[in-house]
Amino acid sequence: MAAYITRRLAFVVLVLVAVSMLVFGVTTLLPANVAYLILGSFATPEQVHALELKLGLTDPVWQQYLRWAGGFLTGNLGESTLMNRPVGPMLLEAIQRSLMLTGVSFVLIAIIGVGLGIAAALRHGRALDHGVSVATYLGIAVPEFFWAIVVIIVFASWLGWLPASGYEPISAGVWEWAKHLIAPTLTLVFGHLAHVSRLTRSSMIEVMQSPYITAARAKGLPERVIVLHHALRNALLPTITVLALDFGRLMGGIVVIETVFAYPGLGRLVVFSIQNRDLPTLQAAILVVAAIYALANLLADLLYARFNPKIRFGRNVA
Repeated sequence: MAAYITRRLAFVVLVLVAVSMLVFGVTTLLPANVAYLILGSFATPEQVHALELKLGLTDPVWQQYLRWAGGFLTGNLGESTLMNRPVGPMLLEAIQRSLMLTGVSFVLIAIIGVGLGIAAALRHGRALDHGVSVATYLGIAVPEFFWAIVVIIVFASWLGWLPASGYEPISAGVWEWAKHLIAPTLTLVFGHLAHVSRLTRSSMIEVMQSPYITAARAKGLPERVIVLHHALRNALLPTITVLALDFGRLMGGIVVIETVFAYPGLGRLVVFSIQNRDLPTLQAAILVVAAIYALANLLADLLYARFNPKIRFGRNVA
């Protein structure tokens, strides 16, 4: 297992290095001069050139990349050209808020999605199975921004139970903090529940038809023991991978939800950086999103290897 983890970590490092090169290269090609952004549009060419020399913007691109990557490794993420403050603390605040939203949504998606998938599989072909299938089809077909609009109209406009946008820290009160999380959380759950529930359902149906399940029933084991201790363990293998990927998607695709609900997280910070051409903030934010996604994939691989020795040892096992 240690050798497997080492190989996977080495692969993640290589992926992040490649992503960092891509991010830096693409943002360097954007039509935005950092010196002009700092000094303003009325700066003279002499002033702009002097600042470019000071910031090292006239150096070759590979030297700029090494300097930027070295700063990243030492915790120096640069300084926002728009807000004139270090990127690191600002990015940390945004990540904490996004992780809070993503974590709550992920737990609900895992619990509800797996539960619906198991229930639909155990009642295969019945009304509950058809109802879950229709609901999950809607979840897949309808985009997240539509669910966001529905949640705002129903819970904020018609019922007045929830705020339509914004964020409150937990220091303002647990209920105030929770109220601002409920609406975006509901939207994220609606949009991602379908993948987990449908995959769990199909996996459970396949496992429940396996010969070893028939043998367990022939031995007289209770149905609850068969489902929870024998079928579910194997059926959850593909679901684990999807859940880990969904966590990465939640962090990477949270841009739309945070923008609609004016939630000050990582996604909204990315949009703000693009709109205002704040390249240091944009570079750091995109690389952090890529790192979270890569680590989510690593976690999926490790969990899969934990439950499936064939993956861990790289060969067939008895």
